[in-house]
Amino acid sequence: MRSLTVFTGSSHGHDPVHACEVRRLGERLARQGVTVVYGGGQVGLMGVLADAALQAGGEVHGVMPRGLADREAAHPGLTRLDVVADMHERKRRMAELGEGFLAMPGGVGTLEELFEVWTWQHLEIHAKPVGLFDVDGFWQPLLAMVDHMIAAGFLSSSRRESLIVEEDVEPLIARLGSRAQQAAAEPGAEVDVSKI
Repeated sequence: MRSLTVFTGSSHGHDPVHACEVRRLGERLARQGVTVVYGGGQVGLMGVLADAALQAGGEVHGVMPRGLADREAAHPGLTRLDVVADMHERKRRMAELGEGFLAMPGGVGTLEELFEVWTWQHLEIHAKPVGLFDVDGFWQPLLAMVDHMIAAGFLSSSRRESLIVEEDVEPLIARLGSRAQQAAAEPGAEVDVSKI
């Protein structure tokens, strides 16, 4: 895996374990030569991720819509920052750049990004892996809701099984990398923007 698109919060959250694990992820990705693709900000867990990867010698590629770049401080030390027209272009660009997707703890924006790429996977807009870094059980309530949707007949169990869920960074990166390699060998690995 050469690049990973990461969704996470623009806040730190109350528990310092989140920042600690985000930092570990950024360092580990940098050491493995995986470019971090993310939203481009310097605040919250987003900033922690970028700083950790950069300090470990990695590359970090931010993508930020002009409206946010004008209001918020973009991270000043990124390897590359793409300033795009709007949120739709941002998400499409981040989807194109990453060979997989990972959701870390975050808020409503993180959920929205996660569900979009997971839906796109289901609709065969891409074949890239989608994962959850389940830091301190953060994603368990969401996974319980997903299981409820399966039980209620609104979601197939194969959709749940397509999510890679790990609570430790090492097996998480390994599984994402393995699935990304498999996806790269299949038709439909790249994002088909004509279907968006």
